[in-house]
Amino acid sequence: MPGPPNKKQKRESYRQAQRENGAAHMPQKRFYRQRAHANPFSDHNLIYPARPEDMDWSALFPAFIADIQPGPSGTDGCAETVATAASAPQKLSKDVEVVDIGCGFGGLLVALGPLMPDTLLLGMEIRTQVTEFVQDRIKALRVQNADRKLYRNIACLRANTMKFLPNFFRKAQLAKIFICFPDPHFKQRKHKARIVSATLNSEYAYVLKPGGIVYTITDVEDLHGWMVQHFNAHPAFERVPEEEQEADACVEVMRMETEEGKKVERNKGPKFVALFRRLEDPPW
Repeated sequence: MPGPPNKKQKRESYRQAQRENGAAHMPQKRFYRQRAHANPFSDHNLIYPARPEDMDWSALFPAFIADIQPGPSGTDGCAETVATAASAPQKLSKDVEVVDIGCGFGGLLVALGPLMPDTLLLGMEIRTQVTEFVQDRIKALRVQNADRKLYRNIACLRANTMKFLPNFFRKAQLAKIFICFPDPHFKQRKHKARIVSATLNSEYAYVLKPGGIVYTITDVEDLHGWMVQHFNAHPAFERVPEEEQEADACVEVMRMETEEGKKVERNKGPKFVALFRRLEDPPW
């Protein structure tokens, strides 16, 4: 006689029920749990474009697929032209401009989406189960708010930003990057895995447009000092003054709407915030 289902079987049964019931039901976190940390240096089974031009964003943002204009010969184009168009990535009417690195369960994306309806926001998360939760959450929100056309501008994909960020975004494409409550990697030998470093800051500078902002928040004072130190030392960034920082509407959302932010708030812990502006490149 078979015993009770194990956790994996319960998870698979739940996912099957979700598919059968449609996307309108909000997913439950307990069926998407996995380890809190993932090793960014491991060889994960990831799919990523060789270059930004090869990335097909149409599955993530179907509401923003650009209208295809007919060629010089109208609808009777040659077979070669049709085949080329079919194999090329579908273009969007606008680019992704806001990225949440390590988006967790998607709280920031869900909060910012309605506030920035004309901007495409992307969450990038390395953990498989967490990524699937955010994707299912977004599907449910889109169905539930179809009449208001909300949440069509947010999406999530599984990616290792420490390795492949420039594979997804062109130079100066992004306007905002959020780094919310990243893994502090307390041990000194683990500091190389921190999401802020001299090397990674150069990649953030590459994909950010001049005037773009990196938003950071953590409840670990040592990590806050580390991030401030490394961004201040980088010639492409300057710290945003506190008065300007507090006037930024995204800062309050970042403090209060992420899952980690809510947990820190419940525990009455500290939240350390710092913003950094991408400077213009000097004339060469």
